[in-house]
Amino acid sequence: MKVIVIGANGAVGKAAVDELSARHEIIAVGRSSGDIQADIEDVDSIRAMYRQAGKVDAVVSAVGHGHFGAVHEMTSEQFMKGINHKLLPQVNLVLEGFDYINDGGSFTLTSGVLNRDPIRGGSCAAAANGALDGFVLGAAVDMPRGIRINAVSPEVLEVSRQKYDGFFHGHVHVSSADVGLAYSKAVEGCLSGQVFIVD
Repeated sequence: MKVIVIGANGAVGKAAVDELSARHEIIAVGRSSGDIQADIEDVDSIRAMYRQAGKVDAVVSAVGHGHFGAVHEMTSEQFMKGINHKLLPQVNLVLEGFDYINDGGSFTLTSGVLNRDPIRGGSCAAAANGALDGFVLGAAVDMPRGIRINAVSPEVLEVSRQKYDGFFHGHVHVSSADVGLAYSKAVEGCLSGQVFIVD
């Protein structure tokens, strides 16, 4: 298969690439690195990415971030970071991708742990994750031409432990290999409308 992986150089994206690259052709996409450079917060950049990649069998999105901070101190602009930097870019990858994904192909989005196991300061990310999971569930029933859509929802990766030090007390950090297997199930499996949790 020909698989686009957006965010291929990040911790989560690299887990997906490491698992899938032995069996499939990977088109790595990053903001400033990879086979194709694209800013998926810009719809025109998403469209250009698809035009450059051409027809593909799967699209994996492993990107997105939001604001961390106490909800009573959060501004609406800060809250919208989760919407504008995590939710909408991944939704737009799907909306703009139908002309480029082959029959029976798949979209795999990435949400995360915080909408099911919250931490202090994590409400923005929790809202974006929950919205992504809901989009996948709702969109699955409308997908044309046998196209599937799923999400992978990992705990914090072991390789990212230092990056998030002090935020995820008591959380079990997961291996990159286990996260990669979830992307394998999403891309190479048969299910749709699922959220594959990696705890």
